[in-house]
Amino acid sequence: MKTISKHIVWLAAIFLIAAAGSACSDNDDPVVIVPDPDPATLGWVKQETEFGDLPDYLSVYKSPDELDGEKTIAYVAVADMREAKFVTIGDQVYSKTPSKIYAEVDNYPVIMNGGYFSMSDHYSVSLLVKEGELMCANEQSQARLGRTYYTTRGVFRQASSTTGFSVDWAYTTDDGVTYTYSQPSPNKRGYQPQPTPSAYFPVRGEKLDAEWAIGGGPVLLKDGIVRNTYTEELFDADSGIAPESKNPRTAIGVTANNRVIFFVCEGRSVTEGVKGMDLATVAGILKSMGCRDAMNLDGGGSTCMLVNGKQTVKPSGGAQRSITTAVALR
Repeated sequence: MKTISKHIVWLAAIFLIAAAGSACSDNDDPVVIVPDPDPATLGWVKQETEFGDLPDYLSVYKSPDELDGEKTIAYVAVADMREAKFVTIGDQVYSKTPSKIYAEVDNYPVIMNGGYFSMSDHYSVSLLVKEGELMCANEQSQARLGRTYYTTRGVFRQASSTTGFSVDWAYTTDDGVTYTYSQPSPNKRGYQPQPTPSAYFPVRGEKLDAEWAIGGGPVLLKDGIVRNTYTEELFDADSGIAPESKNPRTAIGVTANNRVIFFVCEGRSVTEGVKGMDLATVAGILKSMGCRDAMNLDGGGSTCMLVNGKQTVKPSGGAQRSITTAVALR
């Protein structure tokens, strides 16, 4: 990306804030609040009128025509969660297009497709929490090469105790307790499966604390570090996720300043020459925008984000797909 000069402007702003903090502080360790990078400084174009009137807490940006030499159509919606309300939509068995969902709700400025589901019966295989209630768990096991692996997969959640957002790995045990972990179970296709996740494996778990949560994966960022744990989560070639191939993608992340970023990119040449992105590229973009934690969601033909009911990217199948879960702002 040809954004060096724009990055310099952003870094200069950080320096000035730091200097001001030092000048006003009575101690040697001033607290400096570093602003999240503005997507506009990275070449993304703020959409001022394209989607009508937006709430003050919401900004929408479109990607440059090219990123890293590749023709690109992507959008991010950036929401200040001090004012916005994050919600999840759906059930264990659900089937509605994003536009149908929008028609049934009251002024949701952003609706984006959520977790994975079975195409045959629209049965969710990704975790969903609504108003503190666990509606369904992440798919707990995957069969590969005659072996059964018990995988911890990603979950993006808003905690009920703190209202803060985070991404973790999760597993629901046979007795119905969902644990979240700071590290994934280190499974790897073709190797001996790891022990079944529990309160103490892969690391000490914490009982799921969530008012709203959506499952998916793989985890792309954790604590500001690119993780992209598709190997551990068994999102390999047999999963259909194609992590290293260019495809339409959907992802969600949160910055250190509690701004939630919704991300979609178009792909599969529904617009000529626009192939999509691999997961490493998506992770890099979200990190560049200040995301501390981020997670991939269902992509491909499911990728869709509506802003005030208007489509951002074109669906790769030619029309919106009915989905089982969604994330939204209201």
